[in-house]
Amino acid sequence: MSEPRKLYVRSFGCQMNVYDAQRMTDTLAREGFVEAETAEDADLVILNTCHIREKAAEKVYSELGRLRVAQEEAGRRQMIAVAGCVAQAEGGEILKRARGVDLVVGPQSYHKLPELIADAERRGGNRRAGIVETEFPVEDKFDFLAPPTRAAIAKRGPTAFVTVQEGCDKFCTFCVVPYTRGTEVSRPVAKILDEVMRLADGGVREVTLIGQNVNAYHGADAGGRPSGLAELVRRVAEVPGIARVRYTTSHPRDMDDDLIAAHRDLPALMPYLHLPVQSGSNRILAAMNRKHDRELFFETVEKVRAARPDIAFSSDFIVGFPGETDEDFADTMDLVEKVGFAGAFSFKYSSRPGTPAATMDAQLSEDVKSQRIYALQALLDRQKAAFDAACHGRRFEILLEKPGRFPGQLIGRSPYLQSVVVEAPREAIGTLAMVEVRGVSTKSLSGDIIGGEFYADGAVGHTHFPGQSETVEA
Repeated sequence: MSEPRKLYVRSFGCQMNVYDAQRMTDTLAREGFVEAETAEDADLVILNTCHIREKAAEKVYSELGRLRVAQEEAGRRQMIAVAGCVAQAEGGEILKRARGVDLVVGPQSYHKLPELIADAERRGGNRRAGIVETEFPVEDKFDFLAPPTRAAIAKRGPTAFVTVQEGCDKFCTFCVVPYTRGTEVSRPVAKILDEVMRLADGGVREVTLIGQNVNAYHGADAGGRPSGLAELVRRVAEVPGIARVRYTTSHPRDMDDDLIAAHRDLPALMPYLHLPVQSGSNRILAAMNRKHDRELFFETVEKVRAARPDIAFSSDFIVGFPGETDEDFADTMDLVEKVGFAGAFSFKYSSRPGTPAATMDAQLSEDVKSQRIYALQALLDRQKAAFDAACHGRRFEILLEKPGRFPGQLIGRSPYLQSVVVEAPREAIGTLAMVEVRGVSTKSLSGDIIGGEFYADGAVGHTHFPGQSETVEA
């Protein structure tokens, strides 16, 4: 009996790439591939790429060069595939620039991987005849991608991403997503629920609904009518075994009243909202074509906080956008001061070929961008530290996800996505526990499990593990 072929997938970038990597792995498992621990051990290496920023794309080419050198030193041949948004954006240019690539496949064509790999194998070692598949197919790839097995779900842990929407119609002037992922497409409600039920059956207790513009979700319900994200969240929260629901990434323009009400009415919807604003300057927001201003952002934050007083916000920021003045940057700092964030991602503007912003006048120097990113990140870091410190003494449920650094420790996730270190037996992974926070460090919280009780879901029943109430320092 021949040895199974080994597959290694490395993902760069967003949560959607993590999800896509898992679905590619599930689909190729049906073709006899098993997961390898390292790229060096694999017969097929897939680099699942991100094209949002310049450095992310350069990392891919660097990794391709490293793989080529490793193959030459080991004297063995591997099949190399480049998938994702860099593949979609650059297509055949990858074959010219990176010697040794067999296959380039865009994010809408993953379901074709088995036939594309078979075609590449038939071509043998003819690297010059590499395959490029970056068309936007008519068929829905989700109808063809293999579902994960119960064993695969269990191995990945009690949390999971579920793609519900892809693409974006906003056309922000700095962003490549509409060109690499296409326009907005939403999956039907029934298909999403089928996937969530399968995940719950495999032990998943928390799902994060993901999309490039997830709160623009408009998938068809059972009657063929468009359903909004609020209704989808309600339906997902009703799936037996699902105790927690999150969604990301949102757009301020699409935070409608129904979705805000869901934050008020659904305990399973976690009180942590990632709401990218990008800039605090109305002039820069207009140049970015964000289709909202700072006043709308403030109004949205106020509405959500009124609906769910314990909610916390995270956001995305870009500094150094073309034409950004000191006054524009001061507006961003002012917005951050007024809102207060529990977390955020901040980036220096990165010019992406083919986007309108790439050809705008008044491109800023790297020195100016660096000065501004340091100032902004310092403020955001202070706000995060203050939020974490304010959690000292608080009680909330955590979902226990994985072993900690030391024996007897587990790491759970708070409602606000903080890591929380506790003493608990390994058998408690996948359960929820009420914790009182006793310690705060720069990277995690630590605490006591109250009463030693672990809940199989967020509502009924629990499994008791006695003697688990000691304080553990992070």
